[in-house]
Amino acid sequence: MKQSVFTILGNTALTDTVFQMVLQGDTSAITAPGQFVNIKLDGLYLRRPISVCDLCGDKLTIVYKAVGKGTETMSQMQAGEKLDVLTGLGNGYDMTLSGNDPVLLGGGVGVPPMYLLAKRLLAQGKNVSVILGFNTASEIFYEEEFKKLGADVTVTTVDGSYGIKGFVTDALQSMEYSYFYTCGPEPMLKAVYKASKTSGQMSFEKRMGCGFGACMGCSCKTITGYKRICKEGPVMQKEEILWED
Repeated sequence: MKQSVFTILGNTALTDTVFQMVLQGDTSAITAPGQFVNIKLDGLYLRRPISVCDLCGDKLTIVYKAVGKGTETMSQMQAGEKLDVLTGLGNGYDMTLSGNDPVLLGGGVGVPPMYLLAKRLLAQGKNVSVILGFNTASEIFYEEEFKKLGADVTVTTVDGSYGIKGFVTDALQSMEYSYFYTCGPEPMLKAVYKASKTSGQMSFEKRMGCGFGACMGCSCKTITGYKRICKEGPVMQKEEILWED
């Protein structure tokens, strides 16, 4: 973990509620796709955890949804403003287990961490398939960005307004793959767990207090006991997860 001051280079809307922010600063603590940063905002006690979408030298891209006071404040920030950021948080995805034909599944704001992961896997020569899940066509973002990387992209929408009607698991059923990686809301992760034909890794979204393992507020139950999503997670192996009814 490293605390640094980052400069905002750009902050643009991707949809009515989803924004892309590019930051410049010390990114040396970020070592794996799937890690997150924790951003301090004036007037708010808790930092805001946001997954890393892309990384290039000292430039860091995050994609976030404006859903509360903190992210609404972020959405109004301009280029040139500064942010206090904790970087290098979480464990990230293990790419050594991917096999030759991994599939990446992202739902809503679980899409962004899939981008850097796809970029890194493609650079290793893997045949990467990506399934992006949204509620409706107006919520879709980053489809073209994944295609430009060279990934095979499928989009699903719950209402059928674009792509395959249904959920990411509906697209997954007809695919052949060596391993899966996923990030999204817990109901989606549970559905992927049940539908998947191989082992894989899941990144969990939890409300975090400190973001680096001190408060125990984001713990979840696994086969080896309770683990902190912000410290031992957010990425966990499929086989270690114990789902609570």
